[in-house]
Amino acid sequence: MTTSLFTTLFVGALLLTTFIKLWLAQRQLRHIHTHRAQVPEAFREQVDLNAHQKAADYTSAKTRLSLLSAIFDMIMLLAFTLAGGIQLLSDWSITTFHNTMLQGISVIVSVLLISSILEAPFELYSTFIIEARFGFNKMTLSLYLLDALKGILLGAILGLPLLLGVLWLMEKMGSLWWLYVWGVWVSFNLLLLFIYPNFIAPLFNKFQPLQDEVLKARIDTLMRRCGFTSSGLFVMDGSKRSTHGNAYFTGFGKTKRIVFFDTLLQRLTPSEIDAVLAHELGHFKRHHVMKRITFTFILSLIFLWVLAQLMQSGWFYQGLGVNINPENIAQTQSTALALLLFFMVLPVFSFLLQPLTSYYSRKHEFEADAYAAEQTNADDLSTALVKLFQDNAKTLTPDPLYATFYESHPPAIERIAHLMEKQT
Repeated sequence: MTTSLFTTLFVGALLLTTFIKLWLAQRQLRHIHTHRAQVPEAFREQVDLNAHQKAADYTSAKTRLSLLSAIFDMIMLLAFTLAGGIQLLSDWSITTFHNTMLQGISVIVSVLLISSILEAPFELYSTFIIEARFGFNKMTLSLYLLDALKGILLGAILGLPLLLGVLWLMEKMGSLWWLYVWGVWVSFNLLLLFIYPNFIAPLFNKFQPLQDEVLKARIDTLMRRCGFTSSGLFVMDGSKRSTHGNAYFTGFGKTKRIVFFDTLLQRLTPSEIDAVLAHELGHFKRHHVMKRITFTFILSLIFLWVLAQLMQSGWFYQGLGVNINPENIAQTQSTALALLLFFMVLPVFSFLLQPLTSYYSRKHEFEADAYAAEQTNADDLSTALVKLFQDNAKTLTPDPLYATFYESHPPAIERIAHLMEKQT
């Protein structure tokens, strides 16, 4: 591989990926507009035209924002790589710090901070313009900034020691460093699964034990029937930030807990709540969480091995606009730069695999729906799903190809059709 060839491959992959994103977004917009005037036949008794059109307009607004975001992401990536942004930060860090480890960390942190600042307008527009326009946003600017500050501090407390350890292992553990780093990465993620419910999530939301004794008794009965134990049933103040509703279970081992958004409990009937919870328990009973964790760990091992091969090749750095001598890894920043460059360009080269991961996720959703239909009434889950689609303004008519790439959950029409099959 030569430097010029790798640069050509990178630019070609970036242009192709961006073009596909823009093309898919345009398909989504056209498809939604075409079906905006009429509610799909399967939902005409449950969804009125105003709600259907609100979902169409909301989804279209978010899709149009994604068009701008895709173009901006391409420009920003080119600015960091071929235009010399990372090289400029690397030169600055060398003159500022004498320790190579500090040099590497400063470059990575600088790129992350700059990216976050430049991307903030898109998030602000999404939250305070689009979400507010359609009546979903409840977040104030002060709460938004407080969340951002907490996120930065949490990232520093958890992320910086991890980054320091990873870079040290990459430099000191020889050719098999990627195995050691993988072990640390796996351990770190398992630790997060344990501490998230009790220590991280409460930093952003309040969690109160479920007070409705009748509903609690129903849920306890369902959980016993499903063979599920948890550390408690909690209600989260989701309405503090948004009117969107959801339910999930989190944690690992003895820290597992079931969490309901307060907005969800206000909207659904007790039997519909049972059905939604049974769906979430279906993920547990079908071992989806462990399968996804295992898949993620295997994928991370492969990626780290690939990185181990690339970081020894000068064309990898130079082809992305960074001048470095990979023969002197222990004495230079190249370890940190390799890590940074690899994970910045990885989405460009892996984008076409996204339909596979989306398909895998949708398959799990169908399986969880099937389990819920076995444990509760399929009609209850169907009506609950329709309410959730309405409350979240989720379009009932997404473009099929767009959904194939991006949707982790099946479209409503497909989910309801599968549930109806379970009753026949």
